[in-house]
Amino acid sequence: MADTDVQLQPKKKGLTRRQKRGLSRGAQYVLFVGAVIAFAVSADWGRLKNQFAQWDIAKEMFPDVITLALKNTVLYTLSGFVFGLVLGMVIALMRLSSVGPYRWFAGVYIEIFRGLPALLIFIFIGVAVPLAFPGTEIPGGTYGKVALALGLVAAAYMAETIRAGIQAVPKGQMEAARSLGFSPARAMVSIVVPQAFRIILPPLTNELVLLFKDSSLVLFLGVTLEERELSKYGRDLASQTANSTPILVAGLCYLLVTIPLGFVVRRMEAKAQEAVK
Repeated sequence: MADTDVQLQPKKKGLTRRQKRGLSRGAQYVLFVGAVIAFAVSADWGRLKNQFAQWDIAKEMFPDVITLALKNTVLYTLSGFVFGLVLGMVIALMRLSSVGPYRWFAGVYIEIFRGLPALLIFIFIGVAVPLAFPGTEIPGGTYGKVALALGLVAAAYMAETIRAGIQAVPKGQMEAARSLGFSPARAMVSIVVPQAFRIILPPLTNELVLLFKDSSLVLFLGVTLEERELSKYGRDLASQTANSTPILVAGLCYLLVTIPLGFVVRRMEAKAQEAVK
């Protein structure tokens, strides 16, 4: 009789996996909202407004913050990106070369310039080069120095990206081009490289965003008032006004460029995934 009573008792059911996931997600939402509320309540918004959101100071920054600082930042970034892309392409082809010294040189270059902070490269260009080659001027003045410094750093990363893109192109493409009478060099330039660039366009755009932010290191080269980029421009005005509003405005100008570029990268990645499917 006792055995029958035990068998008739209903079995206790635990939570299903779906219910557990729902509870876990709900707990995370509550934790996040609680953290946001705690931050909002504990922050001294009055002091933050006085230090970072003075409209009169922000208004005086225009239009120079756009026509001077942002313009210089964009020019520095583009010059470094173009130089880095060209050099990175050369390094990538050397990395894939059948000639041993080319591969060794490319490998050493990539390891060194990926391992060194960009700040040290800027200091090297601004200090070591004039000492090593007295009387020698880098063409383009400050723009040339920035292009060289940013390009040397970017080329190391771009070279690996380009190499991976070239190796991702099916080998049959090269074989087909050779069967049509193309030389190896012409097949690489005309057939393989264009296909590789369609693959690596998103990571190259990400590199452009990183260079846009790294352009703030130009101050270590010593710049004139007309050559200041966003960070230097914001810091100078913050010192003059004893207020951090210029820093905030400079940061918003960075976002004005980086957010659209980030959106473009996500769109390109989504299209690439659709093409694969």
